[in-house]
Amino acid sequence: MRTSLGIAQLAPQQVEDDLTADDLDALELAAILCELQEDIDVPGGLFPTLAQLVSTAARRAEQLEPHREGDASCNLPEAAALITDNAGQP
Repeated sequence: MRTSLGIAQLAPQQVEDDLTADDLDALELAAILCELQEDIDVPGGLFPTLAQLVSTAARRAEQLEPHREGDASCNLPEAAALITDNAGQP
C-alpha cells in the first residue's frame, strides 16, 4: 500500500510543477484543468476517480465506526462530495 501511495503522489506533483511553471499561459492552464476533469486514460477524469477512492475509504470507515463517531468516518463522505461538487461535475 505504501508503495502504491508513493507512486500515486508522483503524478500530482508533476501536475503541480506544470501549474507553477513560469511559462504557463492561459491556454495551457485550460488544457491542464480539462485533463484533470476528463483524462482520456481515466473514465470520467481524475477528480471522479479520487472521489471514488475517498468514498470507498468512507464506506470502509463506516463499517469500522458505524455511528460516525471517529475522525475518518465523519469526514470522508464530505470530502468525497466536495471533490466532485467543486470540480465542475455536471
